[in-house]
Amino acid sequence: MYFNWFFFLFMLSLFFMFLGIFFIFFGMIYLVEWEVVCLNSMSIIYLILIDWIMMSFISLVLFISSMVIYYSKNYMSGQIFYVRFMYLVLMFILSMILLIISPNLISIMLGWDGLGLVSFCLVIYYQNEKSLNSGMLTVLMNRVGDVMLLMAIVWMVNFGGWNMVLYTFFFDNYMFLIYIFIILSSFTKSAQIPFSSWLPAAMAAPTPVSSLVHSSTLVTAGIYLSFRMLDLMNCEMLMKTVFFFSVMTMFMSSLSANMEYDLKKVIALSTLSQLGLMFSVLSLNMKLMCFFHLFIHAIFKSMLFMCAGIIIHMMNNNQDMRFMGGVVKYIPVNCMIFLIGSVSLFGLPFTSGFYSKDLVMEMFMFSGYNMYMYLFIFWGGIGMTMMYSLRMIYFMFFYEMNYFGVMLFYENKMMLISMFMLSLMSVVGGSMFSWLLFNVYNFVYMGLYMKMIIFVFLFMGWLLGYLLFNMYYVYKNYLIWFMSLMFFMFNLMTYKVSKMYLLLGIYFNMNYGTGWMELFDGQGLYMSLVKLMNINYFMQVLSMMFYMFGFILWIFFFCWLMY
Repeated sequence: MYFNWFFFLFMLSLFFMFLGIFFIFFGMIYLVEWEVVCLNSMSIIYLILIDWIMMSFISLVLFISSMVIYYSKNYMSGQIFYVRFMYLVLMFILSMILLIISPNLISIMLGWDGLGLVSFCLVIYYQNEKSLNSGMLTVLMNRVGDVMLLMAIVWMVNFGGWNMVLYTFFFDNYMFLIYIFIILSSFTKSAQIPFSSWLPAAMAAPTPVSSLVHSSTLVTAGIYLSFRMLDLMNCEMLMKTVFFFSVMTMFMSSLSANMEYDLKKVIALSTLSQLGLMFSVLSLNMKLMCFFHLFIHAIFKSMLFMCAGIIIHMMNNNQDMRFMGGVVKYIPVNCMIFLIGSVSLFGLPFTSGFYSKDLVMEMFMFSGYNMYMYLFIFWGGIGMTMMYSLRMIYFMFFYEMNYFGVMLFYENKMMLISMFMLSLMSVVGGSMFSWLLFNVYNFVYMGLYMKMIIFVFLFMGWLLGYLLFNMYYVYKNYLIWFMSLMFFMFNLMTYKVSKMYLLLGIYFNMNYGTGWMELFDGQGLYMSLVKLMNINYFMQVLSMMFYMFGFILWIFFFCWLMY
């Protein structure tokens, strides 16, 4: 079953890829309207927007999904419910395609809610308390975005339709509210500040799910929605707000990744950093570059998760990087692919990440923002990215061998085939997609000093990350905890909020529910009435006894008078 679905999705991916290239070369866009129901004066129309963006993105989702399914054939072989896992992944892909094909908010809502529900089922796949907590955090945080999207759907009743693409010419206060709703829903799905805490928690899911979710489906849904609606959002103040929060997300996640030891969480935080970079690029109205970086990032990030999955399996399901020293001696091909993904992540020249990230950084130099944003985006975007990538490589390749005594070292051919295909795209994909997507190539002309400033920031970010890495051991104060625990996002968004209400509930229960208020409420009133009823009953019973006693007494008295 796994192989059949892999073959079907892979062939479908190739079909959509060639169709997307055809649409790019001929510049074709089709709008297909399907009238679902027409009753009296009301007609519900389902709009499908067919262009090269939709074709290429569906091709990317199907390609990565096919590789993940082929990889899962061996990874999930020991699981009892592997068929259930397969159908959940297919439902996940279907939800993403529903979200991609239409600018209609109802269709987007179907895909959006489908992604949230299926992601919850996948996060709690390993049934334990930690997975349940992570799944609840994921689904409840995403419900905030669902509510925002529902409010946008309700608000668009004012315009008589839900097809966003038809209102590009229209801007007033009504549309401004819809922009805010869409931005907030995108922020929850793509885990931007202040909704960032669910993304590392979602690592409780199986590794193939993490590979699919954190590369091209769930977290990119918010980016894709904002990307589609960007032409409507011609509000400069809103875009500057989006830019600020996205840059802070990128910086926060880079700081936390430099102090994290869980391998999957480091890769998840790097995803969060790249999502912040994509949103910041999008807020500068560089749509095509955002889409380009989204493509490149999806390929090498899914490959990194697959490599991490093999190492975690090999290490007896242990995810701590400090136990992974020297694994390159035993699984060299896997570590080679991991190295390709890591250097693509921080943009080593002439890897695929370099083609998107270097171009984005050079275009950002012309954006006109102040120096603080400049430092944040460069340090967070490329500097500390390099540090935590090199940190992962250091623990894999150069750290001393200190893992457990009995381990199973293996490199499965089925897993390596899917990873090798993704690594091939990670090497040649940057130049290939840059030739395809940019019909007019972006030629950025700068002086030598400005051109070399990116490499200076690479070195400075590496230095800052190294200092932070050492500070974690030397100083144990609140500043280090603040930087390593995602600006206390977990506490603020989960424990603190719930703890306050739980303590308040306990207080009210002790003082009012079962305390002195009970005497004047519920049970107290009931017991008082019971006592009164008992007294009344007692008086009534006594009065009958007195009446009967008097009656008998009068009979005896009357009889005595007669005799």
